[in-house]
Amino acid sequence: MSLTSPAPGLSDDASGLRDHAYDWALVDVETSGLIARRDRVLSVAVVTLGPDGEPTGEFSTLLNPGCDPGPVEVHGLTAERLRGAPGFDQVAGRIGAMLQGRVLVAHNAQFDYDFLAHEFARVRMWLPVTQRLCTLALNRRVDPPTEDLTLDSLAAHYGVPRRQAHDALDDTRVLAGVLRASLREAARLDLPLPLVACPPRQDPRFTPQPPKTACAYRNPGRLVPGGPLRQGMKIAITGQTTTSRAELVGRSVAAGLNIMSSVSRHTSALVTNDAASDSAKARRALAENVPVIDERTFLRLLDDVRPGTPHERTAPAAVPSPRPEAAASPSPATASSPSPATAPSPRSAAVPCPSPVADPSAGPAAVPSAHSAAVPSSRPEADPPVHSGVDPSPRPEADPPGREPQRPAGEVRKQPRRPRPAPDGPLAGRRVLVLGGTHPAAAAARSRIVELGGAAAINLSASVTDVVLLDGSDADRRMRRIVSLAIPTHNAPWLAAPDIAPVPRPTGGREAAHVLPRGGVVDIPDGSAPGTRWTVTASWAQQTACEIDVVAFVVDEDEQVSFDEDFVFYGAPENPGGTVRLLGDGPTEQTVSIDLAALPPSSRKVVVAAAIDGAPTFGDVGAIHVTAGPGTSAAPLVQATLDAATTERTMLLTELYRRGPLWRLRTVGQGYDHGLATLARGYGVDIAD
Repeated sequence: MSLTSPAPGLSDDASGLRDHAYDWALVDVETSGLIARRDRVLSVAVVTLGPDGEPTGEFSTLLNPGCDPGPVEVHGLTAERLRGAPGFDQVAGRIGAMLQGRVLVAHNAQFDYDFLAHEFARVRMWLPVTQRLCTLALNRRVDPPTEDLTLDSLAAHYGVPRRQAHDALDDTRVLAGVLRASLREAARLDLPLPLVACPPRQDPRFTPQPPKTACAYRNPGRLVPGGPLRQGMKIAITGQTTTSRAELVGRSVAAGLNIMSSVSRHTSALVTNDAASDSAKARRALAENVPVIDERTFLRLLDDVRPGTPHERTAPAAVPSPRPEAAASPSPATASSPSPATAPSPRSAAVPCPSPVADPSAGPAAVPSAHSAAVPSSRPEADPPVHSGVDPSPRPEADPPGREPQRPAGEVRKQPRRPRPAPDGPLAGRRVLVLGGTHPAAAAARSRIVELGGAAAINLSASVTDVVLLDGSDADRRMRRIVSLAIPTHNAPWLAAPDIAPVPRPTGGREAAHVLPRGGVVDIPDGSAPGTRWTVTASWAQQTACEIDVVAFVVDEDEQVSFDEDFVFYGAPENPGGTVRLLGDGPTEQTVSIDLAALPPSSRKVVVAAAIDGAPTFGDVGAIHVTAGPGTSAAPLVQATLDAATTERTMLLTELYRRGPLWRLRTVGQGYDHGLATLARGYGVDIAD
């Protein structure tokens, strides 16, 4: 497709570009892998557009990465093809000049942005981008009736032809057509663009960090006076030591102990040569009655550490062959981690260097809430028998054609519970937006919509079929657009007994995500399959002015992180193994991407939560919409709209947890009055103010 003319069907309507008059730099990269801090860019293409949508420049090149090019079957770029191509240092200046002063645009923009940022950092240059726009995030807002949100599906929907997939230049040209059509739809729906601020990044922010390994043994509890150390014990060290701290840590880890950076009620012992120390660790040990021993005693005990109990290893359920994400799947930019004693504030600009140890403090039971003294500990053994939103009967699941399943003799294959088809209520297949009303009134209306089989929307999109008007809805700026689009509107009494025909099941496009109520549980298909990442995306009202942080905690049987870096948040968007990543391509949505199969046995659960930065509460923000599914561009499998009460500032959104050989997802929706720092301490992380 030539960029000298608009994409098909757009020549008579470029209002989207006129409404969003930016200079654009459309980018696509092909890479040797999916991890930006480790893998390299093999080819890059940049196409620039002016505010009127007309092309102003184009550049593409292969790049010699000086390493194995990775999955040739995906990108087709062999080492022979790349031999003789320039290195990134030879083209960085030209690429930088094309990006300077423009909004970077890509599909899965964080992926392309992160890879470029790392390449620029390797040649000691800054990536000159201050804003980026993700066409995937933009189309999540538009919500077109496509099977999924891959670039191929969107191009087909918008009538943009393509010639060669995974060719950087062709992908960028296709992206130009998708951008134009997406902007037109955003203008038609009066949707704000999900622009993301991108301050220039320097090399130290991209320095790869040494990997960390979770302790292989369960915590056996406190050190008994006169008793031995046991593998899995959580040990903290404070103050000056005769032996170097690095040697103490190294010997302890080699012996099977779990060295922590702070003290909590789960700490087995504190090592210090100053019994009267006034350090934070010593004070916490005194408050929690944690045993205190000196360095000499600790070294003696290290010579005879008794065997521990390994974390339970569950055999994965037999599943079809994995569906690996495409090479354009997003990968976060940085491996920066919290500091040894504390994790930085989520909105802190500086990310300290990591430490080889970590630091849980208080457990969930110590976290106060608005209505209880404990964070709910939703153990897998206590799955709710009702409102699960799933079909308990197993369904046959075929193995890949021509491939014999590898199972031990006599093994009975356990099937994951799949979501039921959409209920047959009067609102089945409908997506209903509630406008106006107090937060409790709007929450009650959204709950009623779910009871009637519908999906509760929090933002206007192309998939909204109906609007319920509560008191004050006439002041909502979206009303003008709703009227112009002729979307049916209803007053609150309509929800008592809506007289309306259900929407027919789609013959094309994607199946609507199953609606889970609060507390709903569903088994995760292919959760144990290598190469399949599961994503949880949280979004909120696009007119929200305050900052909301989505965070994740990877916790063990004690509901504690194994080390600080298993707290994934804005300042440290990836845990050490890259198994959990935070992706952000819009100011009102964030995604947690999880490689469940790669999590170590000690990781029993991944808790996804949201926290409001500052004084506002969820009563001011409204509902949080959560979707979950395989990969970032795939159609979500489940969705839920979670309403906290009026005063909460943090909310648990979902839990993904092990249940035998399977992984399950539970929607939580529990809010708390305290802030993120208190919530994090409950899972064993201290946040610096």
